[in-house]
Amino acid sequence: MGMGTDAEGERPVGSPAAGVVHSLSERRETLATVESLTGGLLAAAIVEIAGVSSVYQGGLVVYATEMKSRLAGVPEDLLAERGPVDPDVAVALAEGGRRRCGADWGLATTGVAGPEPQDGKPVGLVYVAVAGPSGSEVRRLDLDGSRERIRSAAVVEVLRLLAEQLTVDPRDADRDPAGTGRR
Repeated sequence: MGMGTDAEGERPVGSPAAGVVHSLSERRETLATVESLTGGLLAAAIVEIAGVSSVYQGGLVVYATEMKSRLAGVPEDLLAERGPVDPDVAVALAEGGRRRCGADWGLATTGVAGPEPQDGKPVGLVYVAVAGPSGSEVRRLDLDGSRERIRSAAVVEVLRLLAEQLTVDPRDADRDPAGTGRR
């Protein structure tokens, strides 16, 4: 992925989804998404990739706070105590999506896209999370720009976080189904 194209040498760096879809496909693993501020942009970026049907299970758009508990299974008391823009909520969203969609990996986005701050949280504060077979990882982003820019950046960053988790996940070590010698 670091070379700027995917395995076929066809895709520009502009699609961070291509690399993770390719990796998951090689590993025979699946993916689910739970989105708040990105409102389906992440799912759209993923399904643009050819061959994604073996990888992507589906996802949830949980824009209203109550949907985060009702659909994604985030504990109501956590939401009441912290509000939706919180690192633990992001992790709970990713884990909820992973569980409810029966996927190996769950991705989540939550944050404030603007133009107004929300619950005392500034515009551009975003948390992205990845839940996988060996645990969860969350990253805080402080983004600037328009709503559109903040939402696009959140998509890129959550895919980047997944790409990093895929390279450190120990299950890669002795898996080489194609016999290519690649690690």
